[in-house]
Amino acid sequence: MRSLRRPRLLAPFLLVPLIAGCFASGGGGDDASGDGSGGDGARLRVGLAFPPAENLSPYGADATLLSRLGVTEGLTALDANGSAAPALAESWRRDGDKVWEFTLRVATFQDGGDVTPAAVAASLTRATDAKPAPAALAGVSLSAKAGGGDRVVRVTTAEPDPVLPLRLSSPSLAILSKDAYGKSDRVDPVGHATGPFALTKVNGAASASLDRFDDYWGGRAQASGIDARFIADGTARANALRTGELDIAEAVPVAQAASLDEKTRRDTATTRTTSLLLNASSGTFKDAGLRAAARSALDTSVFAKDVYEGYGDPGAGVYGPAVTWAEGKRTAPVGRAAAKKPRDGDTVNLATYDNRPELPEVAQVVKQQLEKAGFTVELTVREYSRLEGDALDGKFDGFVLARNTLLDTGDPVAVLASDYTCDGGFNIAQLCDKGVDRAVADAEKIADTAERQDAAMAAEARILGSDAVVPLVHQRIITGVAGSVQGVILDPYERTLVGTGTRH
Repeated sequence: MRSLRRPRLLAPFLLVPLIAGCFASGGGGDDASGDGSGGDGARLRVGLAFPPAENLSPYGADATLLSRLGVTEGLTALDANGSAAPALAESWRRDGDKVWEFTLRVATFQDGGDVTPAAVAASLTRATDAKPAPAALAGVSLSAKAGGGDRVVRVTTAEPDPVLPLRLSSPSLAILSKDAYGKSDRVDPVGHATGPFALTKVNGAASASLDRFDDYWGGRAQASGIDARFIADGTARANALRTGELDIAEAVPVAQAASLDEKTRRDTATTRTTSLLLNASSGTFKDAGLRAAARSALDTSVFAKDVYEGYGDPGAGVYGPAVTWAEGKRTAPVGRAAAKKPRDGDTVNLATYDNRPELPEVAQVVKQQLEKAGFTVELTVREYSRLEGDALDGKFDGFVLARNTLLDTGDPVAVLASDYTCDGGFNIAQLCDKGVDRAVADAEKIADTAERQDAAMAAEARILGSDAVVPLVHQRIITGVAGSVQGVILDPYERTLVGTGTRH
């Protein structure tokens, strides 16, 4: 089985060349000095780990980058409990099994146009036509059009979709104005979104400048703008925060946590799980018995304790402790094969990426434990952008991946469909199991929240039983925040970082 390839980065991921030298602030703003220091309305200097990887297309990896910087937003958002909350839509209702009506709030695009039902419908239509499809639309066919009244959008799905409001919260389904879409397939969000900050300049994979959007429907942001640097090296991000070059540094490596003053170090439980994905369709791990042997060989307790230095929890399943309902509903894996002893020649091509500095260390520990069990392991470490295509094409036997399980839609079933079904668009494990597909399909039909959660856990039990995924650790994310900065958004879903209240 070959999964439908959909390049994307999970907030997971991505990265950039390390940038050196001084960083000039872009755009206008209240801070005339441009150094982002002090004063009401001063610009914020933000260090991000992942650069634009797909020309700022909202349909792939860059969607989360745009939402974290406050550029884009969708019809809905996720609240603290993981439920759909109003964003560009102030309310919604279901009209039969396949139709939802969303009532828009009064809002303006950053290029001056009104957010109208026609504009929203056109934007959603472009997302449905994107190739490859956004992860949030995996297995879903929908159409959108202006409805009755001047503020209503009607969204119709080919099959009943009980979690459509959750789905539309995805950063990859952000609403953009008509001028964002040219004659080519490229989508340009610069100046065409609706969030509190508007992109004004993007300097490749090095930096970006954003200015406050004064007509934002949610109120005027307190910072006049953002100067964002894309800094791949986690130590460099931490150092830049310590020396005052940055106000906010995301994804500080655990090895650097102790070097930050306690007042500047914030750790947040997230819905991100680091797992070992085993290629179930080709190579050594096509044999379920050898997958079972690999899983049995791994002592997952060492990852949280040693590699993540306590900023994590031992891997328990696809969903970790930040998904608070999961633990009480988890059941034993279903259908596991008996472990086989590795033979001479059972070579494992293991890969991971260095955008997240802990992952190469995780992979080294995995390599050592597999070798102790009798496997021969070759390790590849590169930037994520240089690995993703090969990973999606099944060219590795094993892949260490940090995956935010609720990033794409907020729906626990969606990540299972995307990552572990035969037609899943992000199926790095290359798993194609009829029992798994059936369990996921059954879960997708359920509207009741508690029952849907139960069905998701039943599907998780089958996925874990395949041994195509071995959860290693559930991560906590460390964010560095200068003492002068307030209002940074510590989001367990990793969709947002700065907002209207983020300021000096």
